[in-house]
Amino acid sequence: MSIYQSQNGRKKSLELYDRQLSKLGKSFSDIYVKTSFGKTHIVETGNNKETPLLVFHGGNSTSAYNLLMCQFLLEDFHIYAVDIIGHPGKSDEVCLSHRGYDYGRWASEVIDKLGYDKIACFGGSFGGGVLAKLMCIAPEKVEKAVLVVPAGISNALPISSAKMMIPLLQYRMTKKEKYLFRTALYMALHEDVLDRDTLDIVKDSFDNVKTKVGMPTNIKGHKLSEYNSPTLVIAAEKDCLFPARKVLARAREIFTNCKTYKLKESGHIHILPQNIKNNIVEFLKG
Repeated sequence: MSIYQSQNGRKKSLELYDRQLSKLGKSFSDIYVKTSFGKTHIVETGNNKETPLLVFHGGNSTSAYNLLMCQFLLEDFHIYAVDIIGHPGKSDEVCLSHRGYDYGRWASEVIDKLGYDKIACFGGSFGGGVLAKLMCIAPEKVEKAVLVVPAGISNALPISSAKMMIPLLQYRMTKKEKYLFRTALYMALHEDVLDRDTLDIVKDSFDNVKTKVGMPTNIKGHKLSEYNSPTLVIAAEKDCLFPARKVLARAREIFTNCKTYKLKESGHIHILPQNIKNNIVEFLKG
């Protein structure tokens, strides 16, 4: 079953993917690996003389958009940006359960296929949840980890984002961009966060993709008994999906080697301050 609303929707979504990837201004190559869950597409880019870094994007989003938001990583890392299987992009349209640990098993196989015994990892939102599942399944393969506004640590109850449904329904009925903007603003809080690329990926997820509402469920603390790699968890104070108050408290509880940072006055969609970008680079390279 397709993850897109139609074949035309798939075409438009992939056109946006290629358009946003071309904005990077960096050379890149396409890698395809076969896993037991399905074929997986990876964008290899950045600086291939530097530290390898495996990057997982957010839900109902793409590696192309995520790379635009993470351009600060491109000079210092040899990037492998994975299209999460069953999400928009160029991996197989095979939907894994957001419950359980299949996403961790899939990610572990991707690392094997790329030829690494262990690798530094970066995951945001849904991708942070995938990374959290990986830590449980194959702790020895994660050299260091950065999780930004991550799922899978302490998710808010679904009712916390219910208010977003009103402008979303208005958008779906009218297709007027003002309602799209209001829907995204509920997650962003600040208008200046919503640039054209962000609005385009939000529009794509509503117009062309069968939106997934299930986020990777919270990992069980006991499954991290063998994981002790350095971990940095960054959460947003006013995130309607993964609020910093809960996420950071539980991160400190379940990770033995953990640093945390709260993005004050920020929502789920945010702009990382330059000092935090610098800290992420230093943490991963240190």
